[in-house]
Amino acid sequence: MVIKTVATNRKAYHNYLIQDSVEAGLVLTGSEIKSIRAGRVNLGDAYVRPEDGGLWLLNAHIARYEAGGYLNHEPLRRRKLLLHRKQIAALTSKALERGFTIVPTRLYIKDSLAKIEVALGKGKKLYDKRESISRRETERELARTVKGQRLKSAVHS
Repeated sequence: MVIKTVATNRKAYHNYLIQDSVEAGLVLTGSEIKSIRAGRVNLGDAYVRPEDGGLWLLNAHIARYEAGGYLNHEPLRRRKLLLHRKQIAALTSKALERGFTIVPTRLYIKDSLAKIEVALGKGKKLYDKRESISRRETERELARTVKGQRLKSAVHS
């Protein structure tokens, strides 16, 4: 099983506390899958909305395929997600709770099929965002000092 990650939604990890994640298939056209394989995808503003008993991916930008011609796709069109009924029901009921939303976290190719990982996210408050930024910076500084100490000990020995 070969998995190649095409795009990750880093903005989702910044704006939401990610909880349950589910793998879903996508209904795509031919030019869209070629664009995805070329890595021309942006999930920054994408979100998932439950409609008509299914889940729909909105605002995911899949660039037009350069060699597509007149049969090319619309870059921001709605795309249906392929999930089991029980998974759709569970995600939809959670999304209707206050503060929860369904966000795509990454798009990848698994055994020549495009898959998207959608997760249940609860919106972060501003102080939560500041806290995660400061935690990340302190971890970076710690890693730098440890790396610097290793280099010094390697030079002296």
